[in-house]
Amino acid sequence: MASLLVRHARLLVTMDEERREIPDGGFYVEDGFIKSVSVTADLPSEADEILDFHNYIVLPGLINTHHHFYQTLTRVIPSAQDVGLFQWLLALYPIWANLRPEDIRISTQLALAELALSGCTTTSDHLYLFPNACRLDDEIEAAQTTGLRLHAARGSMSLGESLGGLPPDSVVETEEAILKDSQRIIETYHDPDPGSMLQIVVAPTSPFSVSPDLMKETAALARAYNVKMHTHLAETLDEEQFCLELYDHRPVALAESLDWFGSDVWFAHAVHVDGDEIKRMGAAGVGVAHCPTSNMRLASGIAPVERYMDAGVSVGLGVDGSASNDSSHMLAETRQAMLMARLGSTTSGSNTEDGKLFSARQALEIATLGGAKVLGREDIGALRPGMCADFIAINLERIEFAGALHDPVAALLFCHPGHVDHVYVHGKSVVKNGRFTRLDLDKLVAEHNQASKNLINRSNAR
Repeated sequence: MASLLVRHARLLVTMDEERREIPDGGFYVEDGFIKSVSVTADLPSEADEILDFHNYIVLPGLINTHHHFYQTLTRVIPSAQDVGLFQWLLALYPIWANLRPEDIRISTQLALAELALSGCTTTSDHLYLFPNACRLDDEIEAAQTTGLRLHAARGSMSLGESLGGLPPDSVVETEEAILKDSQRIIETYHDPDPGSMLQIVVAPTSPFSVSPDLMKETAALARAYNVKMHTHLAETLDEEQFCLELYDHRPVALAESLDWFGSDVWFAHAVHVDGDEIKRMGAAGVGVAHCPTSNMRLASGIAPVERYMDAGVSVGLGVDGSASNDSSHMLAETRQAMLMARLGSTTSGSNTEDGKLFSARQALEIATLGGAKVLGREDIGALRPGMCADFIAINLERIEFAGALHDPVAALLFCHPGHVDHVYVHGKSVVKNGRFTRLDLDKLVAEHNQASKNLINRSNAR
């Protein structure tokens, strides 16, 4: 039985039911699960590994609910820098059509290392195109070298250019192949047990990138295996107009009509929704992956986060694809969520009566507990007995926090976020003293840059 003792944290942010913040706090861990949380004086004095965090703030690991790892290879492509979503996709699909299995593997490792250094311990990834014999297995195998928890979303597209869709036919699949492989992936990899390091999600890219029949069949498959369901929805006004013209439904109503409504479903973005749709989403238990940076980058709009939370919609954070962010920094995304919610409440005229704006603690809550709820996890998102020992520690004696230590929790977001110092997942070190411990990061970055160059060269040669 492996044990771990965290003690003497300058401040321990638990995110437990009372939202306790414990000075000189800590917790005791056995086999990856937290056994006790308290002030240091009340904890056991011995363990196999002891971490003294005198100058550190310690909090639950952040949870990323929407990403596209492979897009780390195509950041800042000139033709995709200054356009909206549909034009952005048209610029990038021909490049992504040249992805190979080794590209999936190296981009997965790079994205997960970047996430870990920014305080993320659990992430979902949405891989929805499989050219040149690429498989979700490539991502899963690569992720297992990094030490982070993964919810791997088996994405899909079946409507290519020849059928009126946006993507090239070379990156879409037949619907029979999609369903068959989705079932294989679930049966091979999905682990629903507490402490699970790997879960599978079924995830058509959007309700207009596959047929209505496939949306319904995918929902039936997911519910037969009790796995979660994920898709992009209501991201842009172009999408709204497309759905009205093609299906005579707004995006939310379209999802409802296709059996994509319930507590086992979460949508990425969900920017353009009205009040009645928000109420229906809350009543159904639907979740949302809020992606503030991507929504600004592509000029998609401001998601109504506070209205979602008031209506009981589960809200988590997503960094989204690294070609629409162009980063995988969870702490920075949390800061962005705080600032964007403030702007959104001002422009919509929905400021609270007492004049208070969306707070740093509210943003951290959706980055931890909110993300856990969106992913359907009850074992992560807080530091309390019975939970997984997923936590991060940040040294407060830094120049960026100077003058802000009267409220270290708020300082994490009001001040400029950098890399975290320590990351543990299930009681095991992933980042130590600001260094990713699982892979040679210098080598990984060099290989990733070469893979990116090779991908662009292959695309230009066509």
